[in-house]
Amino acid sequence: MPDVTENEIAKIVVDTCFRIHCQFGPGLYESVYEEILCFELAKKGILFSRQVAVPVIYEEFHLDHGFRADIIIEGKVIVEIKSIEVIAPVHFKQVLTYLKLTGIKLGILINFNVHLIKDGIHRIVNEL
Repeated sequence: MPDVTENEIAKIVVDTCFRIHCQFGPGLYESVYEEILCFELAKKGILFSRQVAVPVIYEEFHLDHGFRADIIIEGKVIVEIKSIEVIAPVHFKQVLTYLKLTGIKLGILINFNVHLIKDGIHRIVNEL
């Protein structure tokens, strides 16, 4: 998609996750929700990468695979997918750390294991 903003990407992700959750509800594995979300993004012509290994650099030490981002969309938004009982404060910090390490400004933390998906979608910003 030509020059799409972080907020435009977020709207597409939220709308798509809403539709996915309406169809399937809670209870599936994270990997299933990820597959379906990526299928929908591909149908829309949105560029994304899955399970992206992101390096961590500490002084002269380089760790090539410091973490894996579930989905990075258009190089502008990180999507972290969960299917767990409760989102803990550490999950928000995890996404914020991912944002800082990549220089990406917006992260979306999505927990599909909720009754209402609006309760499972959280925006995390890094100097946006």
